[in-house]
Amino acid sequence: MRHICRIFSSAMLLFATTASMFAVDRIETPLSRNDFEKRYKSSMPSQLKALLESDTVTALEKEGLRFMYAYMTLPDIMDRTPQYYLQNIRGAIRASEEMPWGKDVPDREFRHFVLSPRVNNENLDDSRDYLYAELKDRIKGMSMEDAILEVNHWCHEKATYRPSDGRTNSPSATIRSALGRCGEESTFGVAALRSVGIPARQIYTPRWAHTDDNHAWVEAWANGKWYFLGACEPEPVLNLAWFNAPASRGMMMNTRVIGRYDGPEEVLLTNAAYTDINVTSNYAPTSTINVTVKDKNGSPVPGAKVRFCIYNYAEFFPVCTKEADANGKASIVAGKGDMIIWAYDGDRFGISKASASAPATVTLEYSPESVAEFDFDIV
Repeated sequence: MRHICRIFSSAMLLFATTASMFAVDRIETPLSRNDFEKRYKSSMPSQLKALLESDTVTALEKEGLRFMYAYMTLPDIMDRTPQYYLQNIRGAIRASEEMPWGKDVPDREFRHFVLSPRVNNENLDDSRDYLYAELKDRIKGMSMEDAILEVNHWCHEKATYRPSDGRTNSPSATIRSALGRCGEESTFGVAALRSVGIPARQIYTPRWAHTDDNHAWVEAWANGKWYFLGACEPEPVLNLAWFNAPASRGMMMNTRVIGRYDGPEEVLLTNAAYTDINVTSNYAPTSTINVTVKDKNGSPVPGAKVRFCIYNYAEFFPVCTKEADANGKASIVAGKGDMIIWAYDGDRFGISKASASAPATVTLEYSPESVAEFDFDIV
């Protein structure tokens, strides 16, 4: 009996070790490690340094800390301790190891869409462990797709829609009040999905193309594909929501990703903390709008700022700003409609209309003192 038990125990240990190996393997990339070392070349918070040198923190957890601190904003560094972020990293790794789909989530999707406790501009809270405890048994035995639907059902039980204009509530605050606007409900939904190891991101249309309004919702990753859902608005299947038709006419839908993201989507903006990516093609037929910026002599203007604007709320709202390349060119993948292009170089500016079927050449011919009229038919 003793030998049988010993063999059985060894087999169980081998199984556990093998299962763990197929969960998240790497959090850091060489680039994120370099960004971390450059940021903290002279000094780093003493508590962070202590954790990175501690024998009680695993190598994978240290990778998570370095990745988070490589791109974290200063308010988040000041408002929360390294121990807080370590707790969230441990929660993300635990979900990756304990949930059956953990082995299927690629490292890239894990680091960018599971690891971080931040979704929007909400106050960071301690909701990850609570959300995991509430949801892990409820979704037990489900497929990844069914688990996404069930998590959204649970979110619906906790909160309903109410418009507001304040700073986005944290997931815990949404649960306590049982109310939230679309930005708060989608923040809540993303946090709930991430807590059980499902990659999730908040999708935002800065302005609808057909009405004076905007909206936010959730995308969740399952088995190699992103699906969408209305946060706290349960449906029987994925990719079904009240905004299917409006989104199919949308001009721009995007999301913000922590760190340097290298996925397949078009990059709209990148900086030291995050990457904004374009997901419009997940919802609407798209095409590329091309713009050339020239000066009054017809020469290209490299480095000119190019604003791609949607007419909404009685203004030309910039949904994206890009920089013209060495040939004075900039482009964007957008829905099938017209955009107003406003380009400037710091001294002079120009305005034009553009669409996929009618690329724009913008001439920087106006100064801030200029008075001019423009006639546009906008589709």
